[in-house]
Amino acid sequence: MPGGRLTHDDRREIATGLQAGLGYAEIARQLDRPTSTISREVARNGGARGYRADHAHYSTASRARRSPGKATNHAELQPDGDQQVRDFVERFATMMVEGGLPRMASRVLARLYTADSRSLTAADLVRELCVSPASISTAVGYLEQVGMVHREPDPERRLQHYVIADDVWLQAWKVSARTNLNWAETATEGAALLGPGTPAGERLTHMADFFHRLGEDMSGGPAFELIDDALTALAVLLHAARPLSANQLAAALDWPPERLAEALGNAAKYVEYTDPVVLHQPSTGTYQAIPTPGRLTATQRAAVAPTPATTDA
Repeated sequence: MPGGRLTHDDRREIATGLQAGLGYAEIARQLDRPTSTISREVARNGGARGYRADHAHYSTASRARRSPGKATNHAELQPDGDQQVRDFVERFATMMVEGGLPRMASRVLARLYTADSRSLTAADLVRELCVSPASISTAVGYLEQVGMVHREPDPERRLQHYVIADDVWLQAWKVSARTNLNWAETATEGAALLGPGTPAGERLTHMADFFHRLGEDMSGGPAFELIDDALTALAVLLHAARPLSANQLAAALDWPPERLAEALGNAAKYVEYTDPVVLHQPSTGTYQAIPTPGRLTATQRAAVAPTPATTDA
């Protein structure tokens, strides 16, 4: 059908051909289309390096909708389905607003996430969300700042394509965790200002404790490097299978005393992260790694306790 419209499958073939390095003429022969049809299609939709089949297909459909008096393919556009998608986007955005994201940033993120194409331009978002370019710019700026969206320049035209981050929901979780930690820091500052012994200071101290723990829990607990050093120190004690002094530990790890002291302090503080092993001091100045108390029952401990025969062996 040399004179017919390009279908979605045709556009996928074009994208595949471009990725394979084929010329317009070769792609046209494979599709039984004029070369000019392929060249115009690619030029209108990002050029040879920026062409995306899904984006090209729906952009063409959108242009057809905006052209008065031009025949449209009802089966291709499915206006009822489009309205259902728009309704879902708004519900999706509302859910994100309730989770703490700004309203316009939520609408942009919801539209990007529900688009068939990998990316949308500012013009696409303005048209589909019926808002001003300035609103889109502000929303995208926020989403870029928190790592949920990034820009990709169009190699053929002066356009920016907005692409949703692969780990967008992890980024959203981190934003919420940072917000809780900010609450904790602000409350701590207020408690110090008003005095920890005052009623207001006590309320702010309780608030700081709550949001600090919530923020730590959401961000995966304390900073990774703190726990990593604590686990490394415990690993040395497990390997030694005997109590060691701080000097022996520092020498084995080749750490300065300050780093070792911090690691041992964190091992004692964050026992929920070192489980099933905890730090134990059998005597002053010596350290040992032992199973978390209560992790094993008395029967389980007895089942693996060394016997005289085992000890002799």
